[in-house]
Amino acid sequence: MSSTALWHPFADMHEVKNSQFCVTKAEGSWIYDDAGRGYLDGTASLWYANVGHGRAEIVEAAAAQMRELESYFVFNDFTNPPAEALATRLSEWAPIEDAKVFFTTGGGEAIDTAAKLARQYWSQRGKPQRTNILSRGNAYHGTNGMGTGIGGIEANRSGFGTLVPETARVAHDDAESLRSAIESIGADNIAAFFAEPVMGAGGLYPPEPGYLEAVAKICAEHDILFVADSVICGFGRVGGWLGVERWGLQPDMIAFAKGVTSGYLPLGGVVVSGKVAEPFWEEPGHPFRHGATYSGHPTVAAAAMANLDILEREQLPSRADALEKPLHEALTAVADHPAVAEVRGGVGLLGAVELTPEMLADGALPRLQKKIRELGVIVRPLGKALAVSPPLIVTEEEIGLIGKAFREGLDEL
Repeated sequence: MSSTALWHPFADMHEVKNSQFCVTKAEGSWIYDDAGRGYLDGTASLWYANVGHGRAEIVEAAAAQMRELESYFVFNDFTNPPAEALATRLSEWAPIEDAKVFFTTGGGEAIDTAAKLARQYWSQRGKPQRTNILSRGNAYHGTNGMGTGIGGIEANRSGFGTLVPETARVAHDDAESLRSAIESIGADNIAAFFAEPVMGAGGLYPPEPGYLEAVAKICAEHDILFVADSVICGFGRVGGWLGVERWGLQPDMIAFAKGVTSGYLPLGGVVVSGKVAEPFWEEPGHPFRHGATYSGHPTVAAAAMANLDILEREQLPSRADALEKPLHEALTAVADHPAVAEVRGGVGLLGAVELTPEMLADGALPRLQKKIRELGVIVRPLGKALAVSPPLIVTEEEIGLIGKAFREGLDEL
């Protein structure tokens, strides 16, 4: 018999069922286990605790909203003040002309929304054959139907039978491979191209210089919708609000989640350009027949507004800009270690340390992750690497603890 009935995502339950790591509280950039020991949250949970843990302001905003109106749907003509306010705020921040906002309950739903909307946009425009969706190798776009179908991490795609048809993947770091795929498939058969500004779960790969600008230009040349998956990158993680500003991008759609509430409550969505919204907003009789039960949830929207207040008041996106170099330097300090193959980062408050093929073949990655945790720092195994993405409130001293734990963990390994 196991000690738990909880089935953990992405977990080998044979191993996990009797060896759980129980987190009981958190404050600032730290979490605490059931024995009371503190650990630096080097991953901001799953990339999302941007303002840190224990922010009473967000809790109070949610509680106050629940006393007024805890929940109500926004289907058809229904709305509520917090959802309206949040949509307005996000649309004004977006580097997109005449932006609209469609809310979901997480990043996976945001990707499904963007993919379905891209296909239906072309159908409304009289080009129903434009259904192909292109994405990149190593890409992670969640685990819902569309996200699994367009994802580029093969382990996440296998064993599920036939996935979403009419999808294709191109090299993650070569704009010309996108151009070649367009020529092969035909631009008039393609609905959209999806790309993360910085690849997250696929191993944490910052874009090659000029790559994002190049693929955006290629999409524009062929009238293909460009969708930025900013679920990880948004709300200060790479600087800026929607995770695309530092490259001067103006995508047709931006998927967001995680940092919009710093994880205090589940929320995602898609910022949609006026161009894509036009056939649904300006022409009668074309409803987008899609939506989540909790879309526009007033309590969640109120929590998001409080979270964005903190991000804005404390200028945390610019803090991420200032701290990306110290974090990268802390990780590159172990680049010469014999167990390390590569260190990636330097774009936002994100980084990864990849182990050598020999160490990976020996099963060293999960052992190193646990060793670093024993040293008091939480990191995440991603493919061939261990990734870090601390809260935006992290201090340089705490960043130093991350580098120190990597060095000591590698030495002990």
